[in-house]
Amino acid sequence: MTPRRGERPPVPERLPAPVVDAHTHLDACGARTPEGVREVLDRAVAAGVDRVVTVADDMAAARWAAEAATWDERVFAAVALHPTRTSDFSDADKAELSALAAQPRVVAVGETGLDYYWDYAPKQAQHEAFRWHVDLAKRVGKPLMIHDRDAHDDILKVLDDEGAPADVVFHCFSGDLDFARACVERGFVLSFAGTATFRNAHALREAVAWVPEDRLLVETDAPFLTPHPFRGRPNEPYCANYTLREIATLRQVDVADLAVAVTRNAERIFGLGDATRS
Repeated sequence: MTPRRGERPPVPERLPAPVVDAHTHLDACGARTPEGVREVLDRAVAAGVDRVVTVADDMAAARWAAEAATWDERVFAAVALHPTRTSDFSDADKAELSALAAQPRVVAVGETGLDYYWDYAPKQAQHEAFRWHVDLAKRVGKPLMIHDRDAHDDILKVLDDEGAPADVVFHCFSGDLDFARACVERGFVLSFAGTATFRNAHALREAVAWVPEDRLLVETDAPFLTPHPFRGRPNEPYCANYTLREIATLRQVDVADLAVAVTRNAERIFGLGDATRS
């Protein structure tokens, strides 16, 4: 039966060990109030996804994400200005993002990077904003969460030129095995979304199978990129369950073991224990 657009996928059987959705957009999922956030997180927990990082792509979303992370202990935030929105990046925006990024429940600077697919912001503006975000991540001592669309080589060049922060996460990794190797050689972390389950994503799935266990995260990028076989339907954090199971199959490892490893990585990279205590 063809999935009906607008209908959420079924909540799958709970994972044998909990995982963290390393990149989602709770506000875009419709969870804009404390009650809505709790509802989405309750569904996620039922599937074994016990914490999420909700990510900003503009200034309003950055303010909202930082606040939402204080509503529910299962929610953390990342703040930045998305590369497609960098045509007008003011000093006031930079000051506000600097203050938000320093908050204890904000665990990453992102999503930032380069996007050559959409023609919404000039490349020069994107590059200047990206370099500023790299510096911000180093100033606040938090991971840099990368948005990379059709810009692999330039992303690496900026990171090499500027000096990468201690932790760099390629959100929704979209490269092939060679690019994965180049990232891992630099100590970067690759986060895989529902695209890793797409049967025609052969080069990406090869990278999924190869990446070292301690360099791997799982995410949804919800409400986008819903895993196979539910493409076209709304995504939510609980769907990280489907992606993790497919990654375990590709890597020929036990689902429980992979869940434990991915959770360990997320806790290490994002400092979730420290943020929880703050």
